[in-house]
Amino acid sequence: MIFIFLGAPGAGKGTQADMAASSQGWIHLSTGDVLREEVAKESDLGQAANEYMSRGDLVPDRLMVDMVAGRLAELNVDDVLLLDGFPRSRPQAEALAEALKTRAGGSGGVGSALYFRAPESVLTARLLGRGRKDDREDVIQNRLRVYSETTEPLVAYYREQGLLVEIDADRTVEEIQADVLDRIGAVLPH
Repeated sequence: MIFIFLGAPGAGKGTQADMAASSQGWIHLSTGDVLREEVAKESDLGQAANEYMSRGDLVPDRLMVDMVAGRLAELNVDDVLLLDGFPRSRPQAEALAEALKTRAGGSGGVGSALYFRAPESVLTARLLGRGRKDDREDVIQNRLRVYSETTEPLVAYYREQGLLVEIDADRTVEEIQADVLDRIGAVLPH
């Protein structure tokens, strides 16, 4: 089953997915980490993606869909996957839904989409504190603008499907993690 972690850059999706995966034996797929690995390896995907990432723009849907579909094919149907950084647009969400329909007769689909919310001032402070070379004030502001324009419509998409779960991301890491585990646990078959 797949759990999608949605939220603006700096909302804590990656931290929460890492913690949950480590403590529960689940799989965490961070498309941001995969993209950074590909850039470091200077692969074709990495070179193409880096052109967009260095400006703070989203990597085009086709590149992202191909990358995630390849990773999904490696999973067992009963794996619990925490998907962080994908989908980031409605076309990506629709492509994911299609990929899951063809996978093992449609089993192992999306359990829920966890939406991490935090004020922009909190997001900006967190991003500036990470120390990544692409976390500059101008790039951060562009990333938050791009997120708002392209990714926030996913909140409505998953709400319409009854899959959206809102998480207050302006709390301690431990409080958020307890909430995440409760919300995922409520959906998983026992």
